[in-house]
Amino acid sequence: MTLHTDVAELLAGAGILDVDVDDVVADEHVRSSAYQRVISVAASSRSRDRDRAMVATILRDPNEISSKTAVVALVDSVAVKVTGPAEFRQWSAELLPETDQLKTEQFREFIRRRIHDWLFYLSIKDGHVPTAAELAKVTDWMQRLLAEESTSPAVLALLAESASRKKTRNIAKNRAGSRKLKTQ
Repeated sequence: MTLHTDVAELLAGAGILDVDVDDVVADEHVRSSAYQRVISVAASSRSRDRDRAMVATILRDPNEISSKTAVVALVDSVAVKVTGPAEFRQWSAELLPETDQLKTEQFREFIRRRIHDWLFYLSIKDGHVPTAAELAKVTDWMQRLLAEESTSPAVLALLAESASRKKTRNIAKNRAGSRKLKTQ
């Protein structure tokens, strides 16, 4: 397949008709923006049936930064919509083999780490209270997200004590002391 064909199919599949395919192919910034629109449409769908094929198509793009960014956006969007860690684990397991198309190991690893982070987040949302060792295995980004969003006093206490960054520890400490914790 050619990039032109791939882009045309992605846009048509998402029902995006107001974009000139030639412009998208010619400019990687326009293409990156188009991918974000495709991802947004896909993420808003209840069906996850087309995600793997869409990701495979996006990852054929020669600009790996744009394609990795689009896949991460899909991972993030789906993670916040799933019913729990089991559903996300199954979905991501179907998606991960496609990331082998990326030539840059850093990009493949980034996507794997993001998926791991979301599985950790979803398990906490599902009631799991992690250990300090488990917390150490997630990224600073996820630790900060948990410090900002978790309503679990136990999780906030763990973050206040064991988060890798001082700012994250302080956020968790301040939120743990607050009586206005929002419910999840």
